Amino acid sequence: MPSTSGSAKHPDRSSATRPPGRASAALSAGALLLLCTLLLSGATPDKHLSVYSVAANYSLPLVQRDGRDYVGLLELLEPLGRVSAKTEGSRWRLRYNNVQGDFQINKAHARVQDRDADLQGKFLLENQRGLVPVAALGSLLPRFLGGPVTLHEDSGRVFIGNIATHFTASLSSANPPKLVFHFSAPVNPTIATEPGAAEHGAAAHETLRMTFSHEPVVGPASPTLTFGSKAIPSATYSESNGTAIVTINSNIAVMANFSSDGRTITVAPTPSAQNPASPNLTTPAASATPSIALAPLPTPPIPRRYFAVVDASHGGDDHGEALSPVLLEKDVTVALARSLRTELESRGITTLVLRDSDANLSVDQRAVYANADHAAIYIALHAASSGQGVRVYTSLLPYGDDDRGPFHSWTTAQRAALPLSQSTATAVASELQKRQIPVRTLPAPLRPLNNITGPAIAVEVAPQGSDVSQLTAPDYQQLVTSAVATAIAASRDRLAGAP
Repeated sequence: MPSTSGSAKHPDRSSATRPPGRASAALSAGALLLLCTLLLSGATPDKHLSVYSVAANYSLPLVQRDGRDYVGLLELLEPLGRVSAKTEGSRWRLRYNNVQGDFQINKAHARVQDRDADLQGKFLLENQRGLVPVAALGSLLPRFLGGPVTLHEDSGRVFIGNIATHFTASLSSANPPKLVFHFSAPVNPTIATEPGAAEHGAAAHETLRMTFSHEPVVGPASPTLTFGSKAIPSATYSESNGTAIVTINSNIAVMANFSSDGRTITVAPTPSAQNPASPNLTTPAASATPSIALAPLPTPPIPRRYFAVVDASHGGDDHGEALSPVLLEKDVTVALARSLRTELESRGITTLVLRDSDANLSVDQRAVYANADHAAIYIALHAASSGQGVRVYTSLLPYGDDDRGPFHSWTTAQRAALPLSQSTATAVASELQKRQIPVRTLPAPLRPLNNITGPAIAVEVAPQGSDVSQLTAPDYQQLVTSAVATAIAASRDRLAGAP
């Protein structure tokens, strides 16, 4: 905002010596109020950059310099790993984990890991704060992070790794219809409705807007979705200032309802809009005899059968291992679970993540959920700071507690599926070895593996070296989860045929 110091002109001497009358004072106050109104109405909202990653989702303020949007590079990298910076004359040196970057004030090129990087604008240093153009992040960040980065420059959004949340939208055949959105991860948008103006003699319409400020929601190939319905004809997707927005256009009053897992949002008519007398819902043929139209009962949804159940270990009050002073196992396992779900579903394997938030789940609850779903494979995920690479576990069953009649012993429920669990673990280990990741397979009394009635393995991920922060690196996470998903896909026929 431009400074206002010294902007007011001094009054001339004659006006200063003449006492102002009441009318002139009122006029001055009115002019001041008008000026404030004009300034406020013309003010533009502060611009932000939203960053989405498996480690954290956060927002940063942008500043404009020389007609470009700039962001502080150290502030951007700080939530993702260990970072430090120092100034040496006209040079600004930044270190992220083990990656070194050298920048020069007012230069449009930098050196990252002894390789040139084009900044697409001058590097600026203001109060020891290193600023880089937002346009450079798409090529600059992968140098530091070692993995894919997707930049939506116009809307101020950065996606690190395979973090995007996708959605589908479909209109039900009920009367009046309902618009159902399915998201690949839980969402919690801000909901707002506003009336629209009538056009060409048609009834006034209404828009319902869902604004996603904290979730990495991305839209379909076409930003406009049409549904062929008079009640809810269309929806549009857009992005602006670090947010994603889905706008539903309707000719009836609608409201949004959330499912308990946060993955489904149903846009349905309000109770008043469901009145059969309401316009724009149906167009019955003219009849001299009044009739009552009964809407068909909705068909109950068919429960989805998941091929794979992915379980992020620990959560809630159970932090798991303290991997570093600022990194907990429960946070790493959730990130790994989301990555593995993306890799599995990209191979056509339907996947349920048992814990996709910081929730408390006992080992017995995890086993109950997995057994109830009758999934073809259960995969528990763990993280460790000790050792190197990956350890793949299968159940180490206790002695005794044999089955009695039709009832399975809880502590040895894995017995019948153990051979297939072991062959699956071997396939996963083989795929990890192909990617040069150190791996070991071994049995362990690791619950709830012994309580699972179908094939079950546990995958424990440790850094490849001594740097624990590698566990949060999107490229390393994807390297591991891609290998696991490839092995599961190769074993699909054997797993699907298991009793």
